[in-house]
Amino acid sequence: MDKISMKMKTTQLTAILWWVVAMMALPILAHGSIDQSPAAVKKWFKELRHAKEKLTELHFYVHDRVTAESPTSVLVAQANSTSKSPTMFGATYVFDDPMTLGPEPSSKIIGHAHGITSSASKEEDASQIGIMNLVFNDGKFNGSSLTVLGDYPFFQKYKEMPIVGGSGAFRLARGIVTAMIHTYNDTTQNEIIDFHVFVLHY
Repeated sequence: MDKISMKMKTTQLTAILWWVVAMMALPILAHGSIDQSPAAVKKWFKELRHAKEKLTELHFYVHDRVTAESPTSVLVAQANSTSKSPTMFGATYVFDDPMTLGPEPSSKIIGHAHGITSSASKEEDASQIGIMNLVFNDGKFNGSSLTVLGDYPFFQKYKEMPIVGGSGAFRLARGIVTAMIHTYNDTTQNEIIDFHVFVLHY
């Protein structure tokens, strides 16, 4: 085999190897940094017994806009008596709030909080039930999410909600989200919420 033929075969082999790598990477790229195909999830569970649980701490801000030109939280249901209730009992909102590194609206967006809140208290404490997914689209947890379900006592300084699961890097996650109001506008009802997340995952 002459040098030209050998060089051509080497080039072809290199191209084939790059194609194989690219095909293997497609499932990973489609979901961020974690392969979420059924085969990959099955393999993950088989290897779980060898994995060690670790604690991750996250800190970011959630921007909830109710009356802005482009609201991120909208009222989708309420009872006939909701408007007469001091706690807006029965008012239900769906939200898609940006999550940012800093409290400024111009701060880098790292994901979105998607979910539903419903006023579930007839008493003066104005408590809400919150169901949300914290979906990350930047950094090492790109493509992963945390699922949160719990009580959101509006007038308490610290609002503690349990993490009940997750996806991607947060499969089988458990932990706590502590939310605090960073700023709230009584006129517009828009708020920026400070989120501290402590999550155990593999």
